[in-house]
Amino acid sequence: MKRSFYILSAAGVLVLMFTALFVRSREHAVKAAPATAPFSGRRVIAAPGRVEAISEEIRVSSELSGRLHSVPVEEGDRVHKGQVLAQLENEDYVARVNEADANLAQRQAELARTINGARTQERQAAKASLEAAKAVLENAKREAERRRLLVEHQTISRDEGERYERAYQVAQAEYERAAQEFSLVDAEAREEDRRKAEAAVVLARAQLAEARAYVAKTYIRSPLDGIVLRKFRHGGESVSTQFDSPVVTVADDRSLRVRLDVDEADVAKLFVGQTGFVTAEAYGSQRFTGQVIRVGRILGKKNVRTDEPSERVDTKILETLMELDRGQSLPLGLRVDAYIEERVGER
Repeated sequence: MKRSFYILSAAGVLVLMFTALFVRSREHAVKAAPATAPFSGRRVIAAPGRVEAISEEIRVSSELSGRLHSVPVEEGDRVHKGQVLAQLENEDYVARVNEADANLAQRQAELARTINGARTQERQAAKASLEAAKAVLENAKREAERRRLLVEHQTISRDEGERYERAYQVAQAEYERAAQEFSLVDAEAREEDRRKAEAAVVLARAQLAEARAYVAKTYIRSPLDGIVLRKFRHGGESVSTQFDSPVVTVADDRSLRVRLDVDEADVAKLFVGQTGFVTAEAYGSQRFTGQVIRVGRILGKKNVRTDEPSERVDTKILETLMELDRGQSLPLGLRVDAYIEERVGER
């Protein structure tokens, strides 16, 4: 008796479950049925989808590793292209800029000195040294000649005559040195010296530009006009280029589109330019119109899952993009049902 009771109870539960599933699937079919109405009885392609920005979500990260000084934006903030979304601590990078700037100034001064040559005072000093050496040389020459005559007449010893001869040779060497120094100071810059100085300036200027570029990278800027969707990091936290560590995500939501999962049975009916609309449970019967802007070229797995127990998860789909008409607003990520008009004979 007990066994029969349990069997009947189990059978009753199964019947109730199948009945509930049948009723729910019928309700879903009834909800989808009115989609043909706006196209005057024409057939439509129905597909689930999700709303996304025309730009998709952009994960904004830092090009440098370091500690965040500040992140002055919040989720939902409107931002414009180039606006600072976050800043890294950058004192060391600023110091490199100052060092590179000073090095450039030094190289430019060296180039100017090479091109302009010595100062007037340096030229005058070198000329004075040359004239003094010339006077010493002339005096030493006269003394050496006089001593030669005295040696020939045996008035003085040969050793004394040779001493004055050596003094004359020393004076001659000193005069030649002074002449070379004056020639170097007074001469124009050699071509190779000028090119070397110019190359040093170019290198210093490049190092300064590099240092400034690193400072610029410590300011993380928005790549577009749009809205901040997520804020992942705050001031004081570290970011790294060694792993994925976005600071924020942004998107251009001025234009919306829907990424659809079109069943493989309907792919032959799709083409760019088809019109349609989407609905969402949260917006009741309100419709958001648009047109197909891209049809995928390869079938894949479903991206959008419904809550229906009878849904087939192994169905192949073709990703299709429908751009919504301007002026319509929907939350990004919202699941919607799309209906695309079939127009026979048009491709």
